Amino acid sequence: MIRALVVDDSSFMRQTLSKMLDQASGITVVGTAVNGEQGVEKACELDPDVVTMDVEMPKMDGITAVRRIMDRCPRPILMISSLTEEGAETTMEAMEAGAADFLPKGHASSTLQIREVEQELVEKVRALSESDSRLFDGMLGAERSGAADDAPTGSTATPSTGLEETEDPAIHLNPSVELVAVGVSTGGPIALQSVVPALPANFPVPVVINQHMPPQFTQSLADRLDNQSALEVREAEDGMPLEAGRAIIAAGGYHLTFDQAGAQPVVRTPERPTDVSHTPSVNVMLDSASDHFGGNILTVIMTGMGKDGLQGVRRIKEDGGTVFAQDESSCVVHGMPRVVAEEGHADAVLSLEEIAGAIGKAVGTPAHS
Repeated sequence: MIRALVVDDSSFMRQTLSKMLDQASGITVVGTAVNGEQGVEKACELDPDVVTMDVEMPKMDGITAVRRIMDRCPRPILMISSLTEEGAETTMEAMEAGAADFLPKGHASSTLQIREVEQELVEKVRALSESDSRLFDGMLGAERSGAADDAPTGSTATPSTGLEETEDPAIHLNPSVELVAVGVSTGGPIALQSVVPALPANFPVPVVINQHMPPQFTQSLADRLDNQSALEVREAEDGMPLEAGRAIIAAGGYHLTFDQAGAQPVVRTPERPTDVSHTPSVNVMLDSASDHFGGNILTVIMTGMGKDGLQGVRRIKEDGGTVFAQDESSCVVHGMPRVVAEEGHADAVLSLEEIAGAIGKAVGTPAHS
């Protein structure tokens, strides 16, 4: 039985979230809390498998509560956030503080349409319950050890990458690589902060990143990674050139595909297809990448639930491309890289700390810590 703690200052939201989780098979709500301070105490006292956490609360906000839980009794935390620019920004701060994932609750009103995301709530809680709490402690332990417990919510310290070399013989210089394509979902924002800032400004090929996120959130993620990186990081815009030294993040609500503007490769941002599980979709991105770059692609599949990317990886491998997958021990959720590795499509299975170094080795530009 998965044990959940619901933290929200709204009585309506506490009741609604609790009912959704309690009526789901295999989940029980062991407690609720009305603010962040109470949430911290109950998280450590009740020892839930997963905590759902509102962002804005009186007495102690969700970001500070996340920091304190991660310091005292780390465990997976799912942020419940509004679909606004401000909500996206604070959610990214919460994830930098150690939250594993987030769930947009829709536009705020007196009657929140939270039932529209009931299935996603249950799926995320189930997936996060399988995460090892020690993973969150290890990811942000170095950052937290030097931070004040009541650090301001606007602080954006960059986690240490802990860059490691890998001796995997499958990783070698590949001069044919024209594009690095990354697919990532649950746990992605904090994982990307261990990879993208380690890539140098003179990275020799374009990087594209497909992170499952709704609109507003991908812009906030791109801005934060850009501030932390020597590499330029931008949210995708239709017609944006693919250039060395630039990483482009697929925009929420749009796919990321590829085209030519004369001799210049560019990205496109179509809304179709709509019959896929995610928009943006990793499969759609990789299929289009294969159309335009053939086998000259290095694909990296990182933490995330489900199997988006598997179909695209199959085609990448058929074309002769290279695929790296993140290992289970460093994933918040091992779904996406697991299916790639289990089907035998991964040329190398790497820890989070090895990924940036392996990418640099493959394209001939050393990553840096």
